[in-house]
Amino acid sequence: MAGRKCVLRIGFQGERGAFSEEAARRFCGETIEPVPFTRFEEVFAALTAGSVDRAAIPIENTLHGSVHENYDHLLRFDLPILAETSVRIIHNLIANPGVKFSAIRRVYSHPVALAQCLDFFSANPQIERIPFYDTAGSVKMIAEKQLVDAAAIASSVASENYGAHILKRSIEDDRRNFTRFFLLCQRRHWARLHRKQEAGEPSKTSILFATRNSPGALFRSLSAFALRDLNLTKIESRPLRGKPWEYLFYLDFIGQENDANVQKALGHLQESADLVRVLGSYPKTC
Repeated sequence: MAGRKCVLRIGFQGERGAFSEEAARRFCGETIEPVPFTRFEEVFAALTAGSVDRAAIPIENTLHGSVHENYDHLLRFDLPILAETSVRIIHNLIANPGVKFSAIRRVYSHPVALAQCLDFFSANPQIERIPFYDTAGSVKMIAEKQLVDAAAIASSVASENYGAHILKRSIEDDRRNFTRFFLLCQRRHWARLHRKQEAGEPSKTSILFATRNSPGALFRSLSAFALRDLNLTKIESRPLRGKPWEYLFYLDFIGQENDANVQKALGHLQESADLVRVLGSYPKTC
């Protein structure tokens, strides 16, 4: 229909109100159509198939570390990174309306969220921790079942979405708790969307590479960046599936893929690595 505004369908793992939905809105604004999935693999598959326009996926938490499953999916699926953002993770204790804290005997949430609230559980040993597949999903579950002796740990948005109320705010152990998210798109759309990045805007590039199993291979690979004064912001190894005791390396550095010094570094890296793949160049925001 002429004049109709296109609403982006953004896929994410979890239920409505998950922290990934907050990241999706930071990426693409409030007018998106959020599309929740149960598993991360389903999000990647949906974007590959074109049933969603973009995907917001967590890649790293300041306390828990990397989301290794999603690094593996970045290798398997050819879905480039378009942008990054970080979300402050605030864990709230949420229950059904009218339920008091004194009645709570069980708390449901994602295992990572439970592990980030250990001080709360130490102070309340009468409360049992029960892992659930999603933070927002745990709120949805206690609301649907109308549980009166249970609570969930999730975002304030999840509380609003499912008609629950917050018993205790910000019960996480460490207030410096942030999760870094990637916005992914289909490869065929990346060049057009990437051109919208302003010239001279600080950029970050993510790549993966596999070194040959020989002495000094990693040193020679990393020297490609050191010789060109490229600042590495992250490096992490992952087992190379099908090749025991061999590893893939995921690397983030400051610079844009098309910069001359970056092109030279990547060319140098290809001389000493068996595999090099650029996962994306995107505006540096965190």
